[in-house]
Formats: sequence, structure tokens, C-alpha cells
Amino acid sequence: MRIREVSDHAFQLTRLGLVNCYLLREVDGYTLIDTGITGSADAILVAARQLGVAMEIQRILLTHAHADHVGSLDHLTHLLGNADVAIGEREARLLPKKPAQDRSRDAGEPQGKVKGMYPGATSRPTHLVSDGELYGSLRCLATPGHTPGHFSFLDERDGTLYCGDAMTTVGGHLHISGWAPWYFSFPNFATWDKPTNLESARKIFELASLTAIEQIAPGHGPVCHLTSKVLALAIVEAERTKA
Repeated sequence: MRIREVSDHAFQLTRLGLVNCYLLREVDGYTLIDTGITGSADAILVAARQLGVAMEIQRILLTHAHADHVGSLDHLTHLLGNADVAIGEREARLLPKKPAQDRSRDAGEPQGKVKGMYPGATSRPTHLVSDGELYGSLRCLATPGHTPGHFSFLDERDGTLYCGDAMTTVGGHLHISGWAPWYFSFPNFATWDKPTNLESARKIFELASLTAIEQIAPGHGPVCHLTSKVLALAIVEAERTKA
């Protein structure tokens, strides 16, 4: 597990060179954003101990329910004991194991097939985040598209946007999922609705024009400096090739 400092408040934990989760310091302990693939729990806790964190992880916050983000959720909740688990209300329907898992689409949503691997978990959410909510130091932003209930989280202390798989920076450049580069095309195949994800990118662009978003921390790829221009270029790239 590779550890990199993201800011004065956070660390990026990377497994297999591509799968990221994040540890954020809060006043009452730590928040873990996403849990990585299956088999990552022990490595996450070893990394946390190296940082002096470990059993001070108070909550697990999930961007979405794909396998590479919830794969170690059950093992971690078992090891941590009483950590809270938070996820968006819409995405929570995709978190349980079958047959409880609900892949239906709501009226008014794009009706395309929900894509990607949803292994499900036995851990139940203790909190359902809503759009605009301040959860600890994180502003919760509904960014559907990659999945129906995908969320991103903005740390208002330092301007870091934890974007899950709404965008990727593999290769060192920002791409909107659905338009990821050929050498890392998995986010494209796993994106439920590309136009909706593009609209979420536009939402982030508008937010970046109004507030200080300094850097983007994705589920895959390095943490990168973020400006309105960088995000605008990613949006233009998608608009030129959208189907």
C-alpha cells in the first residue's frame, strides 16, 4: 500500500498502483473515503497504523458501490467495530448483496443498464448523505452518471475534491469517466450514463468558478492540481466526442 500526503489533513492510500482510498483527519478521528478492492482491509489498517491512525477511523464514506470502492467494506467494519458507514441515499440501493440489491431505475432517470461490478456488502449504512450536506469537513456533492447515486466530496478546509470515479487522472491528465484514455478505459465501460456524468462535470465546473477547489483526488490516478481551465478542457474533450 503506497501512502502519499494529499494535504495537511489527508493521505492517499494506493493499492496495485491504481486503486485509491483516502484517510482524512477530523476533530474526532479519521474518515476513510472508499475501501478499495477485496483484500485491502489489512493493508489499509497497516498504513493507518504507520500514520498513527488505525483504530481512530470513526467513519467510512463511500463515493459509490462499485467493487473497487466497497470491496473491503465488510472486513473493515468488522475490524473497526463501530465505525459509521455513509453513502448517498440513491446509491445505497446498490450496496446490499443480492437479492436485496436494487438495480431498478427511477422515473426521470436515464433507463440504461447499470454497469460495472456491484458485489454488495452486508454492512448497512448508518447515515445517508444528501446533496449539499456538510458531513464533517466534507461538502457532499451529488455527481451521478458513473453510477446513479455517485457522490463527490469537497474538503472545504483545503479545497480538495474527492471525486471517486466521476473523473480520473490516470496518465496525469484529467478525464471525465466515459471519456477516459484508451490505456485506462475501464471507467468508460463501467459508466452508467455518460451524458449525466458530463452534466455532473459541468456542475463541478460551476462550483470551481465560485469557490476554491485547489486539487482533485480521484479513485484512480494521482492527485492533481485543479483549475477551471483544466476542468473546462476535460469537458470540451468529452463534448467533442460524445455519442
